[in-house]
Amino acid sequence: MTSLDRLLPGQRGRVVSLADDSRVSRRLMELGLVPGREVIFLRDAPLHDPLEVRIGSFCLSLRRAEAALVAVEVED
Repeated sequence: MTSLDRLLPGQRGRVVSLADDSRVSRRLMELGLVPGREVIFLRDAPLHDPLEVRIGSFCLSLRRAEAALVAVEVED
C-alpha cells in the first residue's frame, strides 16, 4: 500500500482510505476519492505539483499534499 502522490504516470490503484477526518479529506471524498474506487495517475506538472488523476469518467487535479492523504493499493 502507498499514497496516491507516489504513483507513477499510467499506474492504477484502488483507494483504501483517507488519512484523517479533516475538511480536505472530506472534500476529496465528495469529489469521488472513496474507498474501493479505482484511480489512474495520468500525469504531473513539470515541477511535480499539481498532479492529475482519472476517477471514473472525469479527471481531477490535486496538490501533492492532498494526494498524500489518499492511501491506495497499486493494481497490476
